[in-house]
Amino acid sequence: MQTQASFANQTVGALYLVPTPIGNLEDMTFRAINILKEVDLIAAEDTRHTQQLLNHFEIQTKQISFHEHNTQMRIPELVDKMLAGVKIAQVSDAGMPSISDPGAELVEAAIKAGIAVIPLPGANAGLTALIASGLVPQPFYFYGFLGRKATEQKVTLASLANREETMIFYESPYRLKKTLSTMVTVIGPERQVVLARELTKRYEEFIRGSLAEVSEWAQTNEIRGEFVMILAGNEHPETITDVKATDGLSIKDYVDDLIQKGNKPNDAIKAVAKDRGLKKQQVYNIYHELEDDGEE
Repeated sequence: MQTQASFANQTVGALYLVPTPIGNLEDMTFRAINILKEVDLIAAEDTRHTQQLLNHFEIQTKQISFHEHNTQMRIPELVDKMLAGVKIAQVSDAGMPSISDPGAELVEAAIKAGIAVIPLPGANAGLTALIASGLVPQPFYFYGFLGRKATEQKVTLASLANREETMIFYESPYRLKKTLSTMVTVIGPERQVVLARELTKRYEEFIRGSLAEVSEWAQTNEIRGEFVMILAGNEHPETITDVKATDGLSIKDYVDDLIQKGNKPNDAIKAVAKDRGLKKQQVYNIYHELEDDGEE
């Protein structure tokens, strides 16, 4: 058990989790600006991108890069700095740190080291889209980005199709058409969905309708900007009487689970393929993150 008094006198530094605007710079809070000015160091997902924000608000605090490709190397360094008394603010390129962005592992390491982790409220694309979607706002289920490969998407969506909660996904403009098409196939054409693009920016737009309607819109319109997808929950979920603990796992997690239980990797891949009704090569490609997932 651990108790954290965030603002008690500390003999070590602290980790501040600072949200940044998802589009409109006016959504930056006064407190966020002040924290970024007061800390000793800013750990940024992209220092060049964050520098534009810092310049806008005349913030001169030094930055250090902290992104998904240097996480394991950087975390011990940042923790050592905080233990030595350095106060660090962690930011992602947009929105909340740790939400489909780097941050969670640094938070975990800081807590284990007895360092105070202090979150600031602020912009979040998923919740911003949800409250304007017109769909039931709660309960909701946040998923984030689906896997890139078609087969993995189908498996994941099949495991989510029966959920009653409104679901939140993120998607890039380059994969939106395929993702919507897969949703039509797996979830069904009538399920309601809302697309929110360019949130808080000049060209903010909401596209509301059935999956079939919105998928058709995507096929006939130019797709630009990052998207939040708000998918209605299943109003008539099927009663499932025999649900295995592995049913909600992604292909990769399912294989890893079997390996951790003592199975050889090849045997685990074979077992997952049989259980999910897939070809062994498809599971192999998904697990090893190869480009060809075995489908056209």
